[in-house]
Parts: sequence; C-alpha cells; structure tokens
Amino acid sequence: MLLIHPPAAKGCEPPAGIARLAGAIRGHGLDCTLLDANLEGQLFLLASPPTGTDTWSLRAGRNLKDNLASLRSPGLYRNPSRYRRAVADVNRVLALAGQSRNLSLSLANYQERNLSPLNSADLLRAAGSPGANIFFPYFSARLPGLIEETRPALIGISLNYLSQAPTAFAMAGFLKKRYPGLPIVLGGGLVTSWLRSPAWKNPFSGLIDHCLAGPGEEPLVRLLSGDFSPRHHTPSYSGLPLNDYLAPGLILPYAASSGCYWNKCLFCPEKAEGNPYRQIPPATVLADIASLKAATRPSQPALLHFLDNAVSPALMQALAAEPPGIDWYGFARITPLLAEPDFCHGLRRSGCRMLKLGLESGDQSVLDAMDKGQDLALIEKVLHALAEAGIATYIYLLFGTPSESLVEARRTLDFVVRHHTAITFLNLAVFNMPINSPEAPFVTRSAFYGGDLSLYTDFEHPQGWSRKEIRRFLDQEFTRQPDIARILHRDPPIFTSNHAAFFC
Repeated sequence: MLLIHPPAAKGCEPPAGIARLAGAIRGHGLDCTLLDANLEGQLFLLASPPTGTDTWSLRAGRNLKDNLASLRSPGLYRNPSRYRRAVADVNRVLALAGQSRNLSLSLANYQERNLSPLNSADLLRAAGSPGANIFFPYFSARLPGLIEETRPALIGISLNYLSQAPTAFAMAGFLKKRYPGLPIVLGGGLVTSWLRSPAWKNPFSGLIDHCLAGPGEEPLVRLLSGDFSPRHHTPSYSGLPLNDYLAPGLILPYAASSGCYWNKCLFCPEKAEGNPYRQIPPATVLADIASLKAATRPSQPALLHFLDNAVSPALMQALAAEPPGIDWYGFARITPLLAEPDFCHGLRRSGCRMLKLGLESGDQSVLDAMDKGQDLALIEKVLHALAEAGIATYIYLLFGTPSESLVEARRTLDFVVRHHTAITFLNLAVFNMPINSPEAPFVTRSAFYGGDLSLYTDFEHPQGWSRKEIRRFLDQEFTRQPDIARILHRDPPIFTSNHAAFFC
C-alpha cells in the first residue's frame, strides 16, 4: 500500500497519521510505503524559486539555502529575531510561487482564490484538472515512479486539514486517470468530520473508492488482506525523510489516545462528532517511545510531541515516574494534579518542556456554561505551579461563545494581565459553532461558509456580540494591552506551537 500525506501543511515534523497506519499494516506482515508529499512538494517548489524584484524578495531568494539550513539547526532558535527573519524569508519565496499561480501559498497554508475546500464541486473540479495545481510538476513525476517501484494494491490519502484538500483531490484525479484500476482510499481528520456530519452525502463516488471515518487501521488491513488482528502496533516512520523536516532536530509525533477523556465541552468538535475516547495503556506508551527512539536512529529525536486532545493524568504520572529520555510537550486538561508543585517539578524532570492548556475564558460563568469542569482558582494555581517548575504554557483562549459578551471578554483580559508572568504563549480564536453542536438547536443559525462540506454554522449571538465586534475588541483592546502584546510577540510565526517548545 502507498500512504500519502498531501500538501499543504507545516513541514516541521513527520506525519503521524500515516505512520500510525503503517505500523499496523507492517505489523500484519504487509508492505507499506510512506510518502510525505507535503514536505517533498514544498521543497520541490523551493528548489526552483521565482525571482522577485523588490528588496525583500531578492534577499529571500539569495538567502534561501542558508535559511533552510538554519531552520534545521539549534543555533537559530537561540535568537528569536533571526528566527523570525529566516521564517519570513523562506515563506516569502513560497508566497511568490503562489502569486504566480493566483493562489495564497505559505509554509502552513494553501488557498486558491477560485476554489473552496468546503465545496465538493470545487474539489471535483480540482480532480478533473490536476495540471492546474501548483504541485502538479512534482506529483505527476513522483507518483508514477513510486508506483512503478512499489506496485501498491491500494493508494491511501490522509486528509486532515482544509489546506490539503485542493492538492489531495488533484492528486486523486491524476491517479484515477493514470491508474483507473488502482483503488483510492480517503481518510484522516477532515474526512472523519465530513462523514460524521448529519448532512453528509458522498459526492466523491467514481473518484474515491473508499472514504473512512475514524481510525483506519482495521479497514485498511481488511481491504489489503481480509485478516485483521486487533493488537497494538507501534507507529512506523520508516521511509520518511526524518532529517529533512524544518526543525532543529527530529520532532517525533505520537498519539497516546484518540478522542477526549473529558468529552463534555459544549464547543468541542470531538463531542459534536461523537468521537469515542480510546487510550493506550501508559506502560505501552513508554514501550512505544523507547522502540521509536531506537527505530529512528541515527536521527535521534529532539522533541516528543504528544498529539492527544489531552494527555491523561495517568500518562503524566507514568512519564514523571519513568522519564522517556526525550523532552516533550502536548495538550493537557487543567486538573488538580497540575496544581501540585512537587508533581510539576517531577514533570519537568521527565522532560516536559511545555504544556498547551485550553483555558478558553477568564470568566467563571463562561467556563460553567461551556461545561469545562474547572474553576479559575484552580487555573491560577496550575499556571503558577507550572511556571515555578520551569514548564512553559501555551494558553488557548476562545472568544464569542454564546454565553460570552464584551463584559466577560474583558474579564478574560484582566485575568491574563494578572497572571501574565505565568503565561508563555497565547493563542486567540473566535468561536465557530459546529453544525451538530448541542448548542446549535437553541440559536438562530445561518450559513457560515458557502459549500456542502462546511462543518460550522453561523449563528445569531444571544448576547448580540457579533464576530465583527469580537474582532474589533481583540484588535483594538485585547492585543494592545502591553503585557499581552509581549506574550503574543513571543509566538513563533507560522509554525506557532509546533516550534514554541524550542524557545522555552
């Protein structure tokens, strides 16, 4: 089988989804080839950069090779201003390539002006005209050679982000025309969300042979051999270009669970989609990490990235008791365990460099309405316990939920200012309501984005707080507060949380 991770996404770590599938497929004694077409495609475009005429573009083109090397070197990350310039210059070269094709292209995104990834007709149009895609010169040469070499019985495309959809479908269209008898399977996070939407009606029959929701290990193995054994398999990164990613060492992504063990937050897509929680036993996780460290030599991992919606308290306790030998970071829920100074020091000794925390709001009534299951007094203790232990925090705030107005948003502002010394990074987001959210029936809704594949709905805010007013508050008030502005300035551009731990 050939598993493909398509452009465009951040090319700073290997794709965990296809590596997890490869572990199961190879664990059943079946052949599997991995292709990170995202990283390869971006580097392909950068290998023949367009020539700009302005000062910035000329500098970016002249320094491209050095900047790419610097992004793979630890030294750059000790100088934030040099890092920002290197990222901006590399991104400038990709942006110029995109401008030549009337699209917005970056190190993290891909957006065609006349094509919406939320519209199945547009995606089918991309499949029908693959030559129009900017990555076509890359994949039209790469895929035939790889298929001839490996002779796969099945092609799997992992589609997780909207930014990947146009090229994923262009690749699917190319493959279906060139190899009409070769089945194509489409899976991944975005596809799971599509299939679990109440409005889903498959518009891709004839192009995509199988669309899979949720974990794909069992259906893929059954499609390949018909015989599946439901035992655990360690992810396999063999065959991926582990030394080429844009990071100062290998970032090893690993999911110790799927779904969320809390699974009550009203705004969360995990709850809206009904995704079940599945956890790998902590002892197995530690064994997997040890195995992956050995398997990825000589590319010794520099950082372990837990992909869980929330690393469980049980796993954190196991990591503290038996450090994995790699610095690590990931999402965690705010729990009483993280308010214990001794435990936080133990986490730091285990290699925990940063925790991402979904604070969402600094107003208790908003937290209660979200069913977050945590209070501000506990949040304060956790923030300061982590800071005292030397663990950085990447705090996520969500504005515009149905229970929030300007009054509550200003309380969030005040909370952040009071605790700014314990907050390392901030992520600000405006609330999007999932189509099948539990809150949706209780508000007046309207189309949010045009397209039959949209996962969100616009709604009439019960407090009368419109998205325009929310953005005005963020732009003119929240982000201009000096202590908050300093936190926001620390955030690594484009790569954001994926690189943030290297600055801690």
